[in-house]
Amino acid sequence: MKPRNLFIRYFFCLFLSFFIQAQAMDINDPLEQKIKLPKSKGTIYQLLNLITERTDLLFIYDSKIIDNEQDAFIVKGEYTVRSAIYTILGDKSLELRLVDQHILIHKTMSEIPVQHKDTVQSQTETLFTITGTLYDKETQDPIIYASVGLSKAGIGTITNQNGEFRLRLSDLYRNDTLHFSHLGYYPQDISCTILADKYSTFSLEPNTINLQEIIVRPVKPIVVLNEMLEKRKENYPLNPVYLTSFYREGIERKKGMVSLSEGVFKVRKTPFSSYATDQVKLLKMRKVSNVHEKDTIIARIKSGIHACLMLDIVKQVPDFLRAEEESPYVYTHAGITVVDNRMVDIIHFEQKETYKDPLYRGNVYIDKDNKALLKAEFEIHPDYIRKATNMFVERKSKNLEITPQYIRYTISYKQWDKTYYINHVRGDLYFKIKKKRFFFSSTDVHAWFEMVTCKVDKNEANRFSRAEILSTRTIFSETPFEYDNLFWGEFNVIIPENELYEAIRKISSKIEETGY
Repeated sequence: MKPRNLFIRYFFCLFLSFFIQAQAMDINDPLEQKIKLPKSKGTIYQLLNLITERTDLLFIYDSKIIDNEQDAFIVKGEYTVRSAIYTILGDKSLELRLVDQHILIHKTMSEIPVQHKDTVQSQTETLFTITGTLYDKETQDPIIYASVGLSKAGIGTITNQNGEFRLRLSDLYRNDTLHFSHLGYYPQDISCTILADKYSTFSLEPNTINLQEIIVRPVKPIVVLNEMLEKRKENYPLNPVYLTSFYREGIERKKGMVSLSEGVFKVRKTPFSSYATDQVKLLKMRKVSNVHEKDTIIARIKSGIHACLMLDIVKQVPDFLRAEEESPYVYTHAGITVVDNRMVDIIHFEQKETYKDPLYRGNVYIDKDNKALLKAEFEIHPDYIRKATNMFVERKSKNLEITPQYIRYTISYKQWDKTYYINHVRGDLYFKIKKKRFFFSSTDVHAWFEMVTCKVDKNEANRFSRAEILSTRTIFSETPFEYDNLFWGEFNVIIPENELYEAIRKISSKIEETGY
């Protein structure tokens, strides 16, 4: 029997081409700083780059307000940063504002259009912030991808790879409780009132299971997996819901950022029992790309949003969860862990030695009592990953050889109001790219995408109109958008970890932000 088609082939395509450009830059310092500039003629984009080279400051602006390709001129001399910008732009009606290491260039508030009615957060709403870092109480290591959310509402986020998180919440939730949880730890609940507008460190205590305290029975992995599938109607939503989701995708090369795109979506999530596809509506977007990296392999993620939707493995059930008699996988019980003080079976799966196609290996975590799937971690088997190249590379230059190194995915579900919802999806794809006939020319490229559910809305989830739907199979970073300078500080994003933040800080390009 041949194994079924790999569901992953529908998840992700990597567009690669060879592209060479020159120039380099950096970022950082105030508007009244004096700088010396040479006599220069070029595009607005090129001349603003001169300021970046001397001040380490990046620019945030809407490409519809400022035409990058418009010719500009500046005479040799000493300028303040402010006067240099106005000289290059030729328009002193625009406002300049310093935001961290970025200079925000925007129209005056009276010229900014009224927000779309579907804005995620009301601009007049009173908000408070909870920020902090989550650690392992024993090792002091950061706990990554831990769930952080309100106990009484479907609002939350996850910790990043430094264990950090930030929540911006309405004052309506000031008397609610913040709940922290992660596989293998005792959960913790803390009053929002205590944490409001403070930075705090938290620690979770590992929950080690004493086998003497439980009745040990033989666990049959295939039985556990089949029970999980049978119990879906009790554990997961049976009606469509709206999920407000934060999405991020990026490309890194040699540990340097090439591009980063972020978006906020309203997802109409259909139940696992429905054949209807999930719909996505774009609410907000921003991106940054390094177009000045010399001798750069330009990579673009295609269908990253579609991948996140398809990785809802409760709805899009993959072969490794269908433990049938002729399955290409072998299953073992790999132990017991806990989440929210509930015991969880760890089921390990590995492709059989008789199968030589690129399949998967990994672990799934299933609640011992209610049989809910809580988490899955899996990768394409490293012994066969080279055979998977054509599944991920859609197009490339003829003079490039592209070989996948690691393809890994993580999916988690979170319970709210006795029902489990998709919580976090992460995909990491590592490639080695080499120019043909150049023995020492290889470079490593890391493409990744992730989506986290920030809010669950169980009210009547009507279908979006055709005009509202965002195509999920296209290159998201090329999606056209408009600028919104008020939104991003008030939405619950996954905080960039130190390495990502530093990479963004060093990117030589403009940053664009948007509102739908």
